[in-house]
Amino acid sequence: MNVVDSSGWLEYFADGPNADFFAPAIEEPEQLIVPSISLLEVFKRVLQQRGENDAFQAVALMMEGHVVDLDGDLAISAASLSHEEKLPLADSVMLATARKFQALLWTQDRDFENKQGVRYISKTS
Repeated sequence: MNVVDSSGWLEYFADGPNADFFAPAIEEPEQLIVPSISLLEVFKRVLQQRGENDAFQAVALMMEGHVVDLDGDLAISAASLSHEEKLPLADSVMLATARKFQALLWTQDRDFENKQGVRYISKTS
């Protein structure tokens, strides 16, 4: 199972330098867990940069995976991870979701560098 961080989705949709790194996880939707907070972050960014139509197309592709809502148990797990690992809110939700489903978290977000259960690549300009 795989979870792709919002930074990975945005890189993939923009066909950025690291898009090929994220492609294997994104292009296997039957193995893909999508935290609902990713939908929020990606929709917002694509809406700002490319407009509503592109934003809806982006989240439609994301929703081909298994979307996981932020419930009470996951929120508490994420809060604990945020405290223990010194992670921002959205990052802690990503990691808590990946761990809940024993999934690999794919990212280019430096906050995840050297974290267990994470497949990290440094962001290139």
